[in-house]
Amino acid sequence: MPKTDVLVLGSGIAGLSYALKVAECFPEKKIVILTKSDESESNTKYAQGGIATVINNQGDSYEKHISDTLKAGDGLCNLKVVQAVVEEGPQRLHELINWGINFDKSKLGNYDLGLEGGHSEHRILHFKDITGYEVERKLIIKIKQQQNITLLTSHFAVDLITEHQLKSQKSQQKLNCYGAYVFNQKTQEIVTFKAKCILLATGGIGQVYRNTTNPIIATGDGIAMAYRAKAKISNMEFIQFHPTALAHQFSHGRSFLISEAVRGLGAILKNEQGEAFMHKYDVRKELASRDIVSRAIDNELKISGADFVYLDCMSISKKDFMENFPNIYAQCIDIGIDINKQMIPVTPAAHYLCGGIDVDINGCTSIQHLYACGECAHTGLHGANRLASNSLLEALVFAHRCFKETIKNIEQIENKISIPDWDGENTFETKERILITHNRKELKSIMSDYVGIIRTHERLMRASKRLNVLFEETEDLYQKSKLSTPLFELRNMISTAYLIVEQSMKRVENKGGFYNSDLN
Repeated sequence: MPKTDVLVLGSGIAGLSYALKVAECFPEKKIVILTKSDESESNTKYAQGGIATVINNQGDSYEKHISDTLKAGDGLCNLKVVQAVVEEGPQRLHELINWGINFDKSKLGNYDLGLEGGHSEHRILHFKDITGYEVERKLIIKIKQQQNITLLTSHFAVDLITEHQLKSQKSQQKLNCYGAYVFNQKTQEIVTFKAKCILLATGGIGQVYRNTTNPIIATGDGIAMAYRAKAKISNMEFIQFHPTALAHQFSHGRSFLISEAVRGLGAILKNEQGEAFMHKYDVRKELASRDIVSRAIDNELKISGADFVYLDCMSISKKDFMENFPNIYAQCIDIGIDINKQMIPVTPAAHYLCGGIDVDINGCTSIQHLYACGECAHTGLHGANRLASNSLLEALVFAHRCFKETIKNIEQIENKISIPDWDGENTFETKERILITHNRKELKSIMSDYVGIIRTHERLMRASKRLNVLFEETEDLYQKSKLSTPLFELRNMISTAYLIVEQSMKRVENKGGFYNSDLN
């Protein structure tokens, strides 16, 4: 049974920055990072826009960033959390810079700050249109330089290890986390990892939808594991759909994102007739918050019956576009779109989960010794809708807060409990892979058709009934089948979808990213 002091599940900006800080603070402690794919595959890698933070005192301020965040969150943000994230942001950003991560600068040597929807000032630090890739790449390099960090790829965390402990007759039972059962995809074995502190940094849930900007690995694993372990989960109904995903079918299960910063540079949304339409929905037009722009596009598509709208970038010079968005330009050229002569077909796609595993202001979950940060965590920062480019910022700030909690508590944790090995008896290897692939496709259809940008009571009820059938079928297969990553993922996707539907059914007021037309 592998033992470690700290176990990190996930290799995005949240998990990597946390692990680096623990490793540097405790060179004698052992840290293990597990990722189910390769070391760099994460939602962080695909973040185009950048990191929102106040570093320009000429016109910008903490108060403005806080106000923009609260407005985007539509009244459901935790004010103390918003203040903490915004005010601690610059310090966390400078740590990234000190680790060697680059951000674009102007010819005068100042940071080139972008403007995105919902922001009242230019405050987005970015590296071209591949900010997340740059951050991920440099953090991986730093991780490999640490002697006390082990990064294991192709390791899929199946379930957290917890138990109830009754401290006294008057106190309630308190869950503790002792590690995780992990599937080594190379050896096809379940390994028991025991740890004093465990961080869930497993990313998002986008793959439960047919169209998503998230990578194929974003199947809600951390949230599903935490839910099965009886952790508190909330605000799952608030799914942010990015308004402008490229309307082109790729084979890798991920829609290509056309960054909000393109609209910040002057691109205009137009309908099938080539008419601008955002002025009908919000005075901020293309730079309204993502929920408003996504619903506007959804409405235009319902009116026209078209599959997509267009993003007109022809007012942006080729030089400026290629300088700011070289990756987007190359992707468009690759599929035959010259942005200086043609408009880009775009459609909303599931992009970001604003809810997740409940944590306090220090990243502690409702289970002892279990922390969560990044997209899988519900911190209270985003409320009903995330302000653009606040996600990487939140991950950095809460990774640091989880680190502070870890160094405060780790020396007092003994973790001497005996943990049983995984019980894999009486299972067989199914020859019917179609059972898994069919259920995954059906799940995506259910969520996309019934639990999308605009929902109704009837659609949610239908989704709930169909998910119950999928759950029963998949659990039956899980109890009998041998170890299978696709089956583990499907199980997690069903749990995640169930939480989204159930919490959507309980919401009685439209807010931010949640919109039920029956509540009008």
